[in-house]
Amino acid sequence: MLDLMGGGWNNIVSGVIFAYLTLAQGFNPVIAGSIAAAGRIVDCIWNLFLGLITDNFYTTKLGQKFGRRHFFLVTGLILFTCVFPLFWISSTSWLYYLAVYVAMEIIIAMLIVPWECLPTEMTRDYKERTVLSGSRMVISSTGTAIVFIILAVLKQANNPNAYLVAGIAWTILFVIAIAISTFGTWERPITDEFIEEHTNQPKVKISDFIKNSIHEYAETFHNKAFRTHLAVYLLSFTGKDLFSTLLPTFIVCCITGAGESWPWTLQALSIVGIPVTIVATKLMVVKGPRFIFRLSYISIIAAMVVYIAVYLLNIHNPFWIFIIASLVYQCGRALLEFTPWNLFPFMPDVDYIMTRGDRAGLYASVMTFFRKSTGAIATWIAGILLEFTGYNSATMKNYETTPAQVRFSITLIFFLGTVMLIAYALWLSRHIYLDADTHAVLKSEIERLENGGDKKDVSDEARLVCEELTGHPYESLWPETSSVKK
Repeated sequence: MLDLMGGGWNNIVSGVIFAYLTLAQGFNPVIAGSIAAAGRIVDCIWNLFLGLITDNFYTTKLGQKFGRRHFFLVTGLILFTCVFPLFWISSTSWLYYLAVYVAMEIIIAMLIVPWECLPTEMTRDYKERTVLSGSRMVISSTGTAIVFIILAVLKQANNPNAYLVAGIAWTILFVIAIAISTFGTWERPITDEFIEEHTNQPKVKISDFIKNSIHEYAETFHNKAFRTHLAVYLLSFTGKDLFSTLLPTFIVCCITGAGESWPWTLQALSIVGIPVTIVATKLMVVKGPRFIFRLSYISIIAAMVVYIAVYLLNIHNPFWIFIIASLVYQCGRALLEFTPWNLFPFMPDVDYIMTRGDRAGLYASVMTFFRKSTGAIATWIAGILLEFTGYNSATMKNYETTPAQVRFSITLIFFLGTVMLIAYALWLSRHIYLDADTHAVLKSEIERLENGGDKKDVSDEARLVCEELTGHPYESLWPETSSVKK
């Protein structure tokens, strides 16, 4: 349920905030892009340490009482309720939006990072984790659709306070969803011996903690499956960010006969992601992630070809053409958003056979850090490129007021930026090796070793799978004691 907020917030960041700051508040694109980028950079730094903090939070009395993940969920819920509505209050100060946005990113990270660890905490079974993550992504698609449906309805009604009313409605829905998730989930049982071991550990200096943290972050890149997964994830999601950021500007300024409500109506078609995600949950088990990635990326590229064709042919009022193209895009987007985070819960298992460490929070932090870093860079670069085209958000409000040269430049950035990143992700996705079959072999080998099995007795299949997933010789795996620094 928390991903009603997670999916909704990610699409607010990539698809609403830039348009809100430029088209509604009149800030130039560089300032709008810089606000989004600055907030996410601060958030990235916070994310890096938050995962490790949650992993080790049982060393505190609060962690032992509330749970190492759930303490942050409860705290984040309270802060989110107070801060989120403030961003949608109209102001002429870009410093106001920067301050509130930074606070929002920090608070949401307190919710997202520990929550992303829950599928790993709740079960080791591939199918059960897929069902958990698949259910999550159905809710995420619902959150995405709700965000855009609410805004589209308000824009169609010409409500002068559309963004403020939408912000209040989003807050109510998101708070309910966060509360359900916070109080309706559980963590992996921690024994008294585990608590005693962590409680008796010597205190670490801040400088040593930072040094050890950086070392652990670097260690995640020793995991071959994670390296490939992260590259595909970042390329495709950054491409999606560019699409969402630039779509309102492209539609309003470059398409003849387009209305201001069009972008939100087209984005509201993300509701198709709900049934698509349900189908994807089955495909994840039957066909595996490589198949879903290909289907997603080909759909997105096909939709982008239609968008560029409409512009080049200068088709007047192409609303229904965009509806069809957007349906195809939203199907691809739903598959894209589903797959990486359904694959993620199995990455700590690959790390576990490498290190014998429980580091789901660390991997969640690294993924979130790089995701938000690239998202920040994408929005910032989009703002800078728009500024270079000569685009002026205060005067260029539609096709008639936007010069032809500026229209061409906006379209070029919108099309090439998205397609190049998605195409590269498509090419890399062929190296995704982790699926239901290989994870079953990995899990079986881990269980054999945990039960005292000898590494010399490894089967040829298990050796091959473990080496392919980790990128290391089997002999270096499963050390006699955990190689993770305490």
